[in-house]
Amino acid sequence: MKHSLNIINKNFKQYIKTIRMRKIILSATFIALAGLATVKASEVKNPIRVAVQQDSTTKQDSTTRTPVEIKDLPEPVQKTLQTEPVKAWTPTDAFLVTNADKTQYYLVNVKKEQETGSLKIDKDGKIVQ
Repeated sequence: MKHSLNIINKNFKQYIKTIRMRKIILSATFIALAGLATVKASEVKNPIRVAVQQDSTTKQDSTTRTPVEIKDLPEPVQKTLQTEPVKAWTPTDAFLVTNADKTQYYLVNVKKEQETGSLKIDKDGKIVQ
């Protein structure tokens, strides 16, 4: 009986060592994989000042937005979209925004690769800040 307990005890100790080794190997693997994961940030070579509106669907009580086709934008607004550095951005959609004080501007959503933004342009083609 004592002999069988020694064998069981020996096997149990070996089992515990195996579990500990597995945990160590698993932890080392996890740390190695975490170390390999990197984030590559791209450098901005030609910064452009674009007014970005966080939530373009937000509508205030005193402001109205009317969708406008890009091709139907006034000539001065279209010329502004073709000037440097704005022409690097592609217009995706546009709205005529009328404020409570009856001032108006065109909100043109633009895209450049993965980046998106919005431009506020008045009827004379001047970018509004």
